[in-house]
Amino acid sequence: MKVHFIAIGGSAMHNLAIALSRKGMQVTGSDDEIFEPSRSRLDKEGILPETIGWNSDKITDDLDAVILGMHARENNPELIAAKEKGIPVYSYPEYLYEQSKDKTRVVIGGSHGKTTITSMILHVVNALNLNVDYMVGAQLEGYDCMVKITPDAPIMILEGDEYLSSPIDRRPKFHLYKPNIAIISGIAWDHINVFPTFDNYVEQFDIFCQQIESDGTFVYNSEDAEVAKLGARYQNAVNAVAYATPDYEVTEDGTVVHFEGNDYPMKIFGAHNLQNLMGAIRIGEAMGIAPSNFLTAMHSFTGAGKRLQKVAESGNFTMFKDFAHSPSKLQATTKAVKEQYPEREVIACMELHTFSSLKKEFLPQYEGAMSAADHALVYFSPEVVAHKKLDPITKEQVWEGFGGGVQVVNETEEVLRFIHGRDWNNKVLLMMSSGNFDGIDYDALGDELIDRL
Repeated sequence: MKVHFIAIGGSAMHNLAIALSRKGMQVTGSDDEIFEPSRSRLDKEGILPETIGWNSDKITDDLDAVILGMHARENNPELIAAKEKGIPVYSYPEYLYEQSKDKTRVVIGGSHGKTTITSMILHVVNALNLNVDYMVGAQLEGYDCMVKITPDAPIMILEGDEYLSSPIDRRPKFHLYKPNIAIISGIAWDHINVFPTFDNYVEQFDIFCQQIESDGTFVYNSEDAEVAKLGARYQNAVNAVAYATPDYEVTEDGTVVHFEGNDYPMKIFGAHNLQNLMGAIRIGEAMGIAPSNFLTAMHSFTGAGKRLQKVAESGNFTMFKDFAHSPSKLQATTKAVKEQYPEREVIACMELHTFSSLKKEFLPQYEGAMSAADHALVYFSPEVVAHKKLDPITKEQVWEGFGGGVQVVNETEEVLRFIHGRDWNNKVLLMMSSGNFDGIDYDALGDELIDRL
């Protein structure tokens, strides 16, 4: 098999390219820009394009398939050449389905919690030495490639993103996987540039449920009102399995989960994380993993990358970073940290970075999202707003959107002044962003704050 990637440098695309190369396929690719770490990873595998830019000559008659990334445009010369030659063109999710259509497909869907649940399942699978293929949208610690595709694994675990498939395929990615086992962890309006109303966004999850195989299993979060509606709607069409936050108690080292008469110590904490854990357990059960074995293996799980990840700790000071950016995730993350450290002040800083979060029409969705923090700061960059071609937003609009109670800044130095101006004894610092606060080095910041204690 010989495949060519148009926009091979993307975070998802380059992982798939590496996985197919490792499977023994002949892989080529092109892109008009390739950044780290994609560049080094592709180079290490021997599939980094020799030149940057598009070249229709790369579309040769012996290609079996072309895989098209979201970064490319409809008028891409390589795409045009592939169509003219009649070479099959696949989106990223379409090709993942092609590679897994003879396997049991486990698809993790939801507005939030996807990466955490997928990470939990992979952690247990590895602990139990089970053979599975996978695709994860985020880089996880201990993995050099976030896609694995082999001829012999009977199961493929897929993180089911609801964003669009490709420039020429406007279907959400998770509509293309046709799961045998599926989960929806929660529904909270996102991607408003693509789904302009909440009802339109919810509809995508309804369509996802319609794609579950007729003898399949649908695991759903009964504590989420919209997800619970889907559970009720499809309970007769598939095997619908509800889950909810388990009984638990906070401990100094994390949490103890009480489940079916037994206690299971965990290093993770927070109701949202434990809710995700229960969803993962039910997915594992559908895969043939006993809940007791799942929970025992989870004792050593410390969290998914950038999801409530501890950056620094000394004495009574702890610093976390988290990918939280949506209103529901901000609320869940700040609440979890405050619950875990009730005797400490929680200082939460977040960056508005995504398209949705920087739209003034979306800002009211954030009302009360950081109310669990003792002090909260919200940062946004006017340059990023302009780059995304959005209408300008003001500090006052952001403040009002959060319902007050937050300090709003739009310069990185203001964020650092907010942090450096505090005594960090008996406090927790929580940095939340899908970006990087214009390059703030979390590790260096954590070390600096510890040195000042």
